[in-house]
Amino acid sequence: MATQVARSVDTTELVYYPEGDGKPMAESDIHIDQIIAVRTALQHFFRDRPDVYVSGNIFLYYSEGEPTAVVSPDLLVVKGVPKKQRRSYKMWEEGKGPDVIIEVTSKSTRSEDNFSKYNLYERVLRVPEYFQFDPTGDYLSPRLRGYRLTRGKYQRIKETTGRLHSVELGLDLVDEDGQLRLYNPLTGERLMTPEELDEAHRHAEAEVARLRAELENLRKKGA
Repeated sequence: MATQVARSVDTTELVYYPEGDGKPMAESDIHIDQIIAVRTALQHFFRDRPDVYVSGNIFLYYSEGEPTAVVSPDLLVVKGVPKKQRRSYKMWEEGKGPDVIIEVTSKSTRSEDNFSKYNLYERVLRVPEYFQFDPTGDYLSPRLRGYRLTRGKYQRIKETTGRLHSVELGLDLVDEDGQLRLYNPLTGERLMTPEELDEAHRHAEAEVARLRAELENLRKKGA
């Protein structure tokens, strides 16, 4: 479980916590598409869990009264908090931090992802699991890495049959030719991307229309 956060003493002055810094979401379309695909897959997987919050590129504040104590993970999953829209995530208000963070590494973020964010997630936020993925394969080898907090230190998650298992998510993370895909090890099902979800929805609608037409034909024949 992620470290519980104690509420600090109320500040006497109103503190402004910005909701953005004007910087782009990601370095390239490849990185943006990857973030959106994984976020959508996770949101769909946890759609029936009102106590699981999935987000990304949101400002996460971790020290009350200190607006500079902020980080913006590419993807985060928090269990045990309400599923609702937030303008920013303040740990002292929520009572806990993320259970899983995923960073999609790029040229402009690799140093931060490997050092400052790594140390922040391990030593300050105490994030139980931290994953890094390099879709282009230019900065990480292998492209997918995972770390699990063990006795206060991150330990590399060992790959098993080409997969990294997330205990917190209950899912396997897999690098498929530069695409980060998620699998449910209990069912073997691969979580769908936004495009795949749209296609499945279209197929479902077409099947419903076909069945309605068949029923209408049967009704007419029986009339």
